[in-house]
Amino acid sequence: MTDILRLKDLRIGFAVPGGMLEALRGVSMRVPAGKTVAVVGESGSGKSVLSQAVMGILPSNGRVTGGQILFSDPDKPGTVVDLAKLAIESPDYRAIRGGRISMIFQEPMTSLSPLHTIGNQIVEAVRLHRPAGPAEARDLAREMLRLVGFPNPARALRTYPFELSGGLRQRAMIAMALVCRPALLIADEPTTALDVTIQAQILKLMLDLQSELDMAILIITHDLGIVANIADEVVVLYRGEVMESGPLEAIFANPGHPYLKALLRAVPRFDMGLERLTPIREIAQGDGHMLAARKRVWTPAAEAAGPLLKVEHITKSFAIRNSGLFGGGPAETIKAVDDVSFTIRRGECLGLVGESGCGKTTLSKILMRALTPDEGTIRFNDHGKPVDVGALEGEDLKAFRPRMQFIFQDPFSSLNPRMTVFDILTEPLTIHGMGSMAERKAIAKELMTLVGLDVRYLQRYPHSFSGGQRQRIGIARALALKPDLVICDEPVSALDVSIQAQILNLLKDLKDRLGLTYLFISHNLAVIDYIADRIMVMCRGRVVETAPRADLFARPTHPYTRALLAAVPAPDPTRRLDFAALMDGRASDPAAWPAPFTLRPDTPSRLVEIGKGHFVRATEDIALELAS
Repeated sequence: MTDILRLKDLRIGFAVPGGMLEALRGVSMRVPAGKTVAVVGESGSGKSVLSQAVMGILPSNGRVTGGQILFSDPDKPGTVVDLAKLAIESPDYRAIRGGRISMIFQEPMTSLSPLHTIGNQIVEAVRLHRPAGPAEARDLAREMLRLVGFPNPARALRTYPFELSGGLRQRAMIAMALVCRPALLIADEPTTALDVTIQAQILKLMLDLQSELDMAILIITHDLGIVANIADEVVVLYRGEVMESGPLEAIFANPGHPYLKALLRAVPRFDMGLERLTPIREIAQGDGHMLAARKRVWTPAAEAAGPLLKVEHITKSFAIRNSGLFGGGPAETIKAVDDVSFTIRRGECLGLVGESGCGKTTLSKILMRALTPDEGTIRFNDHGKPVDVGALEGEDLKAFRPRMQFIFQDPFSSLNPRMTVFDILTEPLTIHGMGSMAERKAIAKELMTLVGLDVRYLQRYPHSFSGGQRQRIGIARALALKPDLVICDEPVSALDVSIQAQILNLLKDLKDRLGLTYLFISHNLAVIDYIADRIMVMCRGRVVETAPRADLFARPTHPYTRALLAAVPAPDPTRRLDFAALMDGRASDPAAWPAPFTLRPDTPSRLVEIGKGHFVRATEDIALELAS
């Protein structure tokens, strides 16, 4: 079998103050023709540097210091080019880059030009590498957009990236990469920022196009579930060196290196029961005695007053003005949250699941009073004292804020880059006038030890921390005011599996130690299965199913819930994704659901109890049948 790409003892260094930092240290691997090779490792292992070296797009301070990058073009049998020796700006390299080797980047929004239409960007790729006129290039672009699944390719040619969802932007990036029919496609974390259903669609699309175009794929990822579903061979990188490589089945059936075994143990799986995730590096947590001492004891009267949070009939709509002359087009109303009701009991973790755009974050903002609902009430049980959260204003609202805190999805953008960690952690205490300066300093130190960070880091700034450490700082800030309820909005979606395991374990430990209650928002049911006690599934602004964790996974009833479960890639090659269960990408379209679950204005629906605490949304005429 011919190898499209072969790396031999590849070494890459970066010029930094104090000398040369070696990012890749003697990497050797291959990509066979027509096959998929996955490069696996944590952030900082050298995965993206490897892909940049192949494409000739290393940063200005990076260079190949040794080894070979051998590319064998199937269109030129017997010809092997060492890309490491080609001048980056030479015509030969430019012909290969984009023409014979293409790349899909991790974040399509920053990789696509916001000033040009999708059609213009794909046409540019065609005309750079093929002798095609404007009309022919546009026809090729339209056909490629059809191949990657755009519902209206002709219209897609005229759209700008900001008008597309994350999944469609990634499809546009794939179309631009494949329009010249390359021999090798490099996919650098192509699904990291996508929902599990969209991720599954993109994986199926890549496999289908690989078969149709007869190309090889080099996929770079930290998600072992993706690897188990798409790869033929696996290469495991750690700190710039290959730890293990081989065929997919052999790697998963009999992992040899301790690092690979550790990666596998860090991945959340369904039906883990009481088993605990094992991160590669454990967090050494402090005891948090000061925070525990501030914990208010719940009395029998407070328990009898009902759940900690009771949300009833919350609705929120947004008016979107379609573009016209001077923005004067007709306005369109979109219901982001549609008649949502639920409760959260003290001490439990309620998991909220759904795709991007289903209303999860909007609902969380309403609970935090960052948005005002059109209808509905939010009642909080403040240790026996009922509080109407929606009616609070001024000082009353400020006094209530410590009871409910928020952990954000992106820790870097939610931390002020101009403030030290000490200032970040003590700012909530200062705002609410809690404690003297000495007490605030003591609490800041305890918060650092509680989340496993060295107290000497208090004078550092956010940019000097890794993603996982920044997320721990965000958690510490949320705990500073000793809240009763913490809303966690996708707190692990952007993290490596090993760091994700650290954060999930930390959140579970803090819940038990400090008596916290969580609303945990995620699109990954495997993560929710690990941390939640009860699960609520949202789609198109409505709750479609809610149940205790074990019941939901044992008896998923709603077609959308079943599609979400089917879309989670298991880190097991013997349990591959069932793409047929994804309803051809229409899992979140109510019109595609079977009759009892169809949501239409003319067919009223409600949540029907089909088991103890297990509710599913169905039409009124079938409600009694489902309940029985």
